[in-house]
Amino acid sequence: MEEPGFWDDPERSTKLMKEAKNLKDTVEGFQSLENQYEEIGLLIDMGYEENDPDVIPEIQEMMAEFERKLESLRITTLLSGEYDNNNAILRLNAGAGGTESCDWCSMLYRMYCRWADKKGFTTEVLDYLDGDEAGIKSVTVQINGENAYGYLKSEHGVHRLVRISPFNAAGKRQTSFVSCDIMPDIEEDLDVEINPDDLRIDTYRSSGAGGQHINKTSSAIRITHLPTGIVVQCQNERSQFQNKDKAMQMLKSKLFILKKQENAANLSDIRGDVAEIGWGNQIRSYVLQPYTMVKDHRTSEESGNVDAVLDGALDPFISAYLRWIRLGGEKK
Repeated sequence: MEEPGFWDDPERSTKLMKEAKNLKDTVEGFQSLENQYEEIGLLIDMGYEENDPDVIPEIQEMMAEFERKLESLRITTLLSGEYDNNNAILRLNAGAGGTESCDWCSMLYRMYCRWADKKGFTTEVLDYLDGDEAGIKSVTVQINGENAYGYLKSEHGVHRLVRISPFNAAGKRQTSFVSCDIMPDIEEDLDVEINPDDLRIDTYRSSGAGGQHINKTSSAIRITHLPTGIVVQCQNERSQFQNKDKAMQMLKSKLFILKKQENAANLSDIRGDVAEIGWGNQIRSYVLQPYTMVKDHRTSEESGNVDAVLDGALDPFISAYLRWIRLGGEKK
C-alpha cells in the first residue's frame, strides 16, 4: 500500500508549514537587521565626513530601534522547547490578601493583556470570577500568537505586590499574592484515555463581561480529574456543550504533558512546581512603597520603572529568564 503523502495528513502538513514560516520569519528578521546595521554605519560615516552633528539624534533613534529588534530576535533563538511555539493558556488566582489580592489579580490580568497587545497577540477569556468586593478572584485567558507559550512560561509562579493599600483606611503597607499558571494550548487531537468515572463535572452560571447568555444559564463547565486533582474551567462559549469540549481539550493537554514526564519533579519543565500562594514562594516582587522596584528572584533581573512593567514591559524579564534556563538555572 502506498504511504500517505505530505498533504494527506492535514495536522502534520499544518505543523510543518507553521515551522517553515517561523524559520522564514527568523531569516528575514536577521537580514533586516543586517541592512539596518549597514545603514547606521553609512549615516555615521556621512556625519563624520560632513562634520554634521545634526545627524546624531537620528543615529541614536536608529540605534535604539536596532537594539530593540536585535533583542527580540535573540529571544526567539532561545525558544527551542517542544511547546514553545504554541498558544498559551494563562490562569491567575488571587491568594493571601483578600480584597487586596483580588485587586492585584486584576492588575496582573491587565499587565498580561497589555503585553499581548504590544506583541500583536490576541486574547480570549475562557473563565472569569469576580472578587467578592473588588478585582478578580480568578481568570483564565488564552493568548494566541507565535511563541506565546515560549515567552510566557517565564511567568509561572507566585507574584508578590507591596504597596500602601487603597482598601486600608489607616494607609498601611500591604503585601498581596497572586499565582500565575501557564500551559501550552496543544491543538492536535491528543491520544489520551480518560476514564469517565475519574471525572467530576460541575456546571455553574457564567460571570464577568460577555454575551447575552452570561448569568442566565448554567452553561459554564468545571471539570475535576480526581486522580490528579487537576481542575479546568471554561465559560466563554455560548453553549454548555462547547464549554465542555474546550475544557476537555485543556484537561487532555495537561494529562498529556503529565504522561510525558518521568516523574513529578520533571513537570517543572512545562508547568512548573505547584506552590502555596503566599510568603516564601514568590518568583517576582513588585514594590510600590517605600520605593519602586520590580525584581525577579530567580534571575535577579530588576527594573525601577514599575509603571512601565505593569503596562506590559515584560520583555527584559522574559529574556533574562530564557537566558537563565539556557544556562541550567532551573536545575540549580
